[in-house]
Amino acid sequence: MHIDTSPGAVTRVPGYRAAGVACGLKQSGQLDLALVLSEHPAVAAGVFTTNAFRAAPVLYDEALLTRRPPPLVRAVVINAGNANACTGEAGLHDAEQMARITERALGLPRDTVLVMSTGVIGHRLPMDKVEQGIYAAAQSLSSSGGAAAARAMMTTDLVPKEAYVHVDTEDGRFSIGGMAKGSGMIHPALARPTSAEKLSHAHATMLCLIVSDARLSAPVLQDALDTAVALSFNRITVDGDTSTNDTVLLLASGQENVREITPGREAHRLFQIALNEVCRSLAKQIARDGEGATRLVEITVCGARSDAEAERAAKAIATSPLVKTAIFGADPNWGRILAAVGRSGAHVEPLHTDLWLGPIQLVAAGTPLDFDHSAARAVLQQPEVAIRVDLGLGAGAVTVWTCDLSYKYIEINAEYHT
Repeated sequence: MHIDTSPGAVTRVPGYRAAGVACGLKQSGQLDLALVLSEHPAVAAGVFTTNAFRAAPVLYDEALLTRRPPPLVRAVVINAGNANACTGEAGLHDAEQMARITERALGLPRDTVLVMSTGVIGHRLPMDKVEQGIYAAAQSLSSSGGAAAARAMMTTDLVPKEAYVHVDTEDGRFSIGGMAKGSGMIHPALARPTSAEKLSHAHATMLCLIVSDARLSAPVLQDALDTAVALSFNRITVDGDTSTNDTVLLLASGQENVREITPGREAHRLFQIALNEVCRSLAKQIARDGEGATRLVEITVCGARSDAEAERAAKAIATSPLVKTAIFGADPNWGRILAAVGRSGAHVEPLHTDLWLGPIQLVAAGTPLDFDHSAARAVLQQPEVAIRVDLGLGAGAVTVWTCDLSYKYIEINAEYHT
């Protein structure tokens, strides 16, 4: 299954138009407001941050998607430069107003627009600029506007993240296109909204919008998104910090005259595979573009007693500043890797543990091996670095993605707000 990462992914899907405009939320004057419109009412699914300080747009979208029956969605509006997080009741009002303004600008019914925001935490949105931007974006919508929309949602990202796939099945054809942003404050812990009861309790970063022309019911679409996110966005980290705004939204407009995709059919299996691959591509693009990153790092832990224990060990490696700085310095200081595994909480038998850096085995059954340090440094100097740990205890296995930790990361985050 070929994943195309060229620009304009969301508008390559039939039935979607998009725009990206500058409305003054970024001091740089760059594009900072994105709008995506589905020409047909779309079933929607979403997963959101589990950070207790969930941003106003997260709360707004959660409340909308947990209605019974859930509303059909027509548009998603996204602003960069301001997270609308930790802004109290006023922020909740602003998030709702973003949706209402968009509905008016597009002539849509009430409660058919979802909202996402990213940027600095703790500042009110300048709603006059936001409104101006929404109306400008509404006038600029086009079937070739996907690339501009992907750029407009960026903050410290160096490049937009996009992915598209087209699939032919026995029940017809469908497309999936996605755009994402994220570079720092990346350690997603995403979950579906559970109930209105949960919602009443309560420098944004990882945002993703995926659209499709497939026909699915809301429960089937949500299950598919849950599965894909568990294998992708929830397995990346840049710095171990889970954002207040992390959101992944999935729309399925179903305007193609094809049979509904239902569990048990081949089309459902192919839809899940395609969605998994789009999400995995976008997630890896985020890790690769981590703030100050020079290398994408793939960490596999296998031989664990369970997948959960493998993930715990892999994420301990991926979030270790000592490991990440060693990779940046091309220093094969492998003791830092095993130390991270040892404190992870995963069950470990040291004398059963093997460790590889790319093709080079460093440890066998807990015993250090002689290895070519120059060759190991050369592996660490590649754009992509692979680390594998075999705990030798069971069938549990997980792969996660991260990046190295460079001087540039410190510089970006020391000066981000000022």
